[in-house]
Amino acid sequence: MSDFAGELVDALADAERVVEVGVGRRPDVAARVAARGVAVVATDVIERETPPDVAFVVDDVTAPDIGVYEGADVVFARNLPPELQRPVADVARRVGAACWFTTLGGDPAVVPVERRTLGRETVFVASRN
Repeated sequence: MSDFAGELVDALADAERVVEVGVGRRPDVAARVAARGVAVVATDVIERETPPDVAFVVDDVTAPDIGVYEGADVVFARNLPPELQRPVADVARRVGAACWFTTLGGDPAVVPVERRTLGRETVFVASRN
């Protein structure tokens, strides 16, 4: 696991419950966060395989089942494209959770954010306003 992924796991381990949006085929961070005693739910728009200690729910964040996200301390996504940043931030705001995400390479953050450095990477923390 990369230096950044380990730093992300450490940061998320302070939460009681997190939801990873768009887990895809890389449940490594979710699995490591769950191994630290955090309740973890992973979502994607199609069925994905996750480790036994990571709950999985098919959900589309652009038309979310808000119950999936309720009770989360952090809603996070890795490699979040610009067109999904607002829906993820809106879901997090609706349930009172923090919203953390990374982008692909040169993609900008298109919602108001603060930048947090973990390892050599940047995590965008969306404003709760």
